[in-house]
Amino acid sequence: MVVTFVVNLLKATVFRLPVCPSLLAVELGCVAWKRRKRLCAAAMEKYEKIKVVGRGAFGIVHLCRRRSDGALVILKEIPVEQMSRDERLAAQNECQVLKLLNHPNIIEYYENFLEDKALMIAMEYAPGGTLADYIQKRCNSLLDEDTILHFFVQILLALYHVHNKLILHRDLKTQNILLDKHQMIVKIGDFGISKILVSKSKAYTVVGTPCYISPELCEGKPYNQKSDIWALGCVLYELASLKRAFEAANLPALVLKIMSGTFAPISDRYSPELRQLILTMLNLDPSKRPQLNEIMALPICIRPLLNLYTDIGNVKMRRIEKPLSTMQAGSQGRPGGRVPANRSRGDAHTIVSHQISLNHHNCSSNWLSPLGLDGSVGLGSGKVHSLPLSSVYTWGSGIVTPLRLPMLNTEVLQVSLGRTQKMGVTKSGRLITWEAPSVSGETSLPGAVEQMQPPFISRFLEGQSGVTIKSVSCGDLFTICMTDRGIIMTFGSGSNGCLGHGNFNDVTQPKIVEELLGYELVQVSCGASHVLAVTNEREVFAWGRGDNGRLGLGSQDTHNCPQQVCLPVEFEAQKVVCGIDCSMIISTQGSIVACGSNRFNKLGLDKIAPGEELNPVNQVEEVHSYKLVQSAPLNTEKIVYIDIGTSHSVAVTEGGQCFTFGSNQHRQMGCSSRRSSRLPYLVPGLQGITMAACGDAFTLAIGSEGDVYTWGKGARGRLGRKEEDCGTPKAVQLDESHSFMVTSVACCHGNTLLAVKPLMEEAVPR
Repeated sequence: MVVTFVVNLLKATVFRLPVCPSLLAVELGCVAWKRRKRLCAAAMEKYEKIKVVGRGAFGIVHLCRRRSDGALVILKEIPVEQMSRDERLAAQNECQVLKLLNHPNIIEYYENFLEDKALMIAMEYAPGGTLADYIQKRCNSLLDEDTILHFFVQILLALYHVHNKLILHRDLKTQNILLDKHQMIVKIGDFGISKILVSKSKAYTVVGTPCYISPELCEGKPYNQKSDIWALGCVLYELASLKRAFEAANLPALVLKIMSGTFAPISDRYSPELRQLILTMLNLDPSKRPQLNEIMALPICIRPLLNLYTDIGNVKMRRIEKPLSTMQAGSQGRPGGRVPANRSRGDAHTIVSHQISLNHHNCSSNWLSPLGLDGSVGLGSGKVHSLPLSSVYTWGSGIVTPLRLPMLNTEVLQVSLGRTQKMGVTKSGRLITWEAPSVSGETSLPGAVEQMQPPFISRFLEGQSGVTIKSVSCGDLFTICMTDRGIIMTFGSGSNGCLGHGNFNDVTQPKIVEELLGYELVQVSCGASHVLAVTNEREVFAWGRGDNGRLGLGSQDTHNCPQQVCLPVEFEAQKVVCGIDCSMIISTQGSIVACGSNRFNKLGLDKIAPGEELNPVNQVEEVHSYKLVQSAPLNTEKIVYIDIGTSHSVAVTEGGQCFTFGSNQHRQMGCSSRRSSRLPYLVPGLQGITMAACGDAFTLAIGSEGDVYTWGKGARGRLGRKEEDCGTPKAVQLDESHSFMVTSVACCHGNTLLAVKPLMEEAVPR
């Protein structure tokens, strides 16, 4: 047949005779088929199959040994005969994509050939397994930030190379990211559904693993490289939290989670820069996600990128060591675990040609800050002292001196107290709660040593649905939290309608107050059984129990959903405060309005001035709508902070003065005598006060230097010291060896909850 074909071809050439097209096609096909068969047989002989290491969507993955040099390689066997047209195109696409890519952090392509009606793709073997396996084996032991960034920047460089070739990966996930045998070098693989963009147009096909798909894919919108940025953000999140950013029991629920863009915040041990990078990469708006080159230029990525080196001249890019004693106190710190300065991650492995390798001799990153990864501080003497990210103390209810509560390696920014709850908000936006441990009913064996139970245990509150909490406020049996997007969520007892859901039902998990959707809330406060909230437009809403007119709605009616409050003309609400049976609001100008019970003039509504006797006509016992405070000097001073106790209140002026008003039965006004005047009282001896709080019969004030003062009723440890009633402010001693600042304080009934943060200074006796 071959001879006939050659003869016919010569005749057509020499004598210009026509050749039968069908005959030519058949003869050419026979020649090509025989040649291909010989070549494929020869190609397969180059490899020795060892074992099957995986089965994918399109075929089988074999581990093979290359006979020429004994190197281990992967042969991907894709049966093309039973495939649909689209599946064959996907197989061809993978070969096409792999041929275009040449990067040390991308699985290397060797060749492809046909073997027994199957397409065989030979590629590099990565013996370290997948990144997903690596994460799973961590068993909830979080990676240090250096390791996370070490992996991340390699993926970043690989994806940058892919995008420069105008290719979308479209299935970037931890299962498709492979590791070398030392689990230090990252390599991206599986380009089966990648899309080559012949122009910078946008791809429309919805593909990829559901947990990593971007919001625009969920909506069926076109996408470009920014969808890979989203997937890269999901991978970075997974490295930091050891779990996926978006997971659900079914696909519709997963899509809803992705579309809302809400996910649980990562641990406080990681730097704010890492948390911010994740947030920007997982932005719902593709246009607001950073470009890959913009990510590379971030300070958080520059250090690990410089820790890579090229083999051209084998020049290592090392970080410069600086002694801790030269650090400035103003540098930003980073929580987490300290990295030893001379820790070695193994021998460096040279990668051929122009490839990038890794500098495994990891220098200490503590030159960036005096604050080490675990909060340790470098002092001038060269000694390192460990500091917590923050501390939370409590006292009262029989706890006579401040008790440091257990923390979950996190920084608490704000705290709140209810009748039964002790809660806080962490820097990463999670709710933390402290509870008494459950008492076991089991009887100890005779002679057994009884284990001491801690008075409180801490845990993160579940059911936040991935939202970031900005603040929390506790009522008697319910809690309200506000997200960073200005959304209010409530849970607990629904009595009196204080959850705001339009009913009186209890709720065990935080639930959005739907009536306030569309408003951006900026602050919220709980009383014993009512709530006030203020929006960014200075609107105020109230709901819950209405006795004494505490809601300020002109009546004593109870409301189980938010009602807008009428305020005096030109009064711009800035902060709301709820008491047991009353409410107060501070304006942007520092003036105050109040409503509810004014017993003992605890709201300052009596019209009274120093040196004047109170006219009974000017004495106010209760108001049902918000009225301006009338008592001097509250009606003239600019008030910046206020709190309401059971029967008295405290206000802090712009100048740092502290005024008390209301009942003085237990000398909670700060007066050594049993003063009974309804006139606000300037507490003597206190200057530079920044915040204050009231309990049932005691008062607390915080100085600008972090000093904590208490006075009033001292029974059951209310004052944080072994003392009965005290009419003058005295300092409370906290177990802090370093200077600190108080970040938040709350008092409720006879208890106090106080959050402090250490300052980056040398240890000083307090």
